[in-house]
Amino acid sequence: MRTRAVCLCGVAALTAGLVTAVPSAAGAGETAVPHTAKSRTTQPLTTRPLTWRKCPTQAYPKLECATLKVPLDHDHRHGRQIALALSRVPHTARTYQGPLLVNPGGPGGSGLTLAGFVAKSLPKKVAARYDVVGFDPRGVGRSEPALTCRPGHAAPVRPASVPKTPALERANLTRARAFATACAKKYADLLPFIDTVSAAKDLDAIRTALGARKINYFGYSYGTYLGAVYAKLYPDRVRRMALDSVVDPTKVWYEANLAQDFAFDARHKAFLAWVARHHTTYKLGRDPARVEAKWYAMHAALARKPAGREVGSAELEDTYLSGGYFNGYWPVLAKAFAAYVNRKDPDPLVDAYEDLGAVDAAGENGYSVYSAVQCRDAGWPRDWSRWRHDHDRVHAKAPFLTWNNAWYNAPCAFWPTKPLSPPEVTNRSVPPVLLLQATDDAATPYEGAATLHRKLRGSSLVVELGGGNHGVTLSGNACLDRHLAAYLTNGKVPHSGGEVDAVCRALPDPKPGRATARGAASPGGELHGIIGFRG
Repeated sequence: MRTRAVCLCGVAALTAGLVTAVPSAAGAGETAVPHTAKSRTTQPLTTRPLTWRKCPTQAYPKLECATLKVPLDHDHRHGRQIALALSRVPHTARTYQGPLLVNPGGPGGSGLTLAGFVAKSLPKKVAARYDVVGFDPRGVGRSEPALTCRPGHAAPVRPASVPKTPALERANLTRARAFATACAKKYADLLPFIDTVSAAKDLDAIRTALGARKINYFGYSYGTYLGAVYAKLYPDRVRRMALDSVVDPTKVWYEANLAQDFAFDARHKAFLAWVARHHTTYKLGRDPARVEAKWYAMHAALARKPAGREVGSAELEDTYLSGGYFNGYWPVLAKAFAAYVNRKDPDPLVDAYEDLGAVDAAGENGYSVYSAVQCRDAGWPRDWSRWRHDHDRVHAKAPFLTWNNAWYNAPCAFWPTKPLSPPEVTNRSVPPVLLLQATDDAATPYEGAATLHRKLRGSSLVVELGGGNHGVTLSGNACLDRHLAAYLTNGKVPHSGGEVDAVCRALPDPKPGRATARGAASPGGELHGIIGFRG
């Protein structure tokens, strides 16, 4: 859920292809956005058919782009309009199964190149039957307006995450409050409408603009929650829905982040145990406990003296968080760890931070939307003593990320807009939904998939046993990909009658030295370069 937006190759080409479909009067060949329960008395919004232009990138040469205008407030459909950037790879087969909308998660993730990736990665016979459609959700990327609340908010070196002194706690609280204040000053008119329910209604506006009676949907991470909310609002407009790495809809969002803290700590320990197994390469010890002690000694040293005046203890946490999302990053993280400890060489650590932990302009936009959505979607404690008590309790058992995650979300304690009530997504009307989940996923722990499975009647849960990556399909596991391809082909899902309907074995962990900083040499590297790991 904390997805890191990354710079996307060819974004200029994508932008050049964006053209706008504007609201118009009803006419021949036009379709109306159906009313929701809250807006049955309003007039339907009509749109002209989208005009698509070629916007190829080197990686995805078949991409086309368009822009769709939608209401800022879906309860006032003829009021202020905002623009959504769309992309697609059109179908080529005679048998057309409709649009397949794809979302990489976040909230705050750009989905424009995801359409190209999904179309390229699915079996050709499957992809050829769909228009694979990506989009930048409201506030994100090439959609307009795009949010960037406080440029430089994550610039190094930040205060240490763990508030061991009152001064450190005050410094981090000041940063969090400043971010919330900056968002309020710049986007007071937008923030009440940057939320998951509004984004789900945007999905239905996209459906209408595509001229489709129903949509197919494939979402990763936060995209699974967006899909579940859409299915709750519009169950009769869902044809097929596949959800990979599933958000627990009962823990939106404060409790979900606390659950992440335990899971990321376990995943970090798995990384350290992997380093210990490869002692002959990294020379950090064969005992995972001793390797862990060396990592925390490095953490303490960087709090005192940041590497390259750039990587303090908070930035170290940011960098090694990437390994909690995708084990393809483990070799480069281990190399940097070993260089710092064994040779007192900070350069590989600085390089790893710049590649994996540093926040660029896309990341600043992603974090702004992440905060706007999560702080608006649901209530957060406003009493800081509650945060301190909860995070001290969790930190005692799971020290790796707990306080870093707390400060990442702390603007919600000061957010200017009143929170909404999350929708109850229990659904007995939607067609069978395919859920795909790794058992050891840290960002969206397994329990969330089991919960949503129970809430969606007729759904199917396919599990990657022993897998710890976040985002597991189209990333090298042929078993999982077969289930996804079969579902998109004929709509059929496996059913066992139990909690788990099918099991796939996880891929082996990477070998030392087999990956670049972006994990490109590992299965799943391309996917994780798109879905990222932080907003």
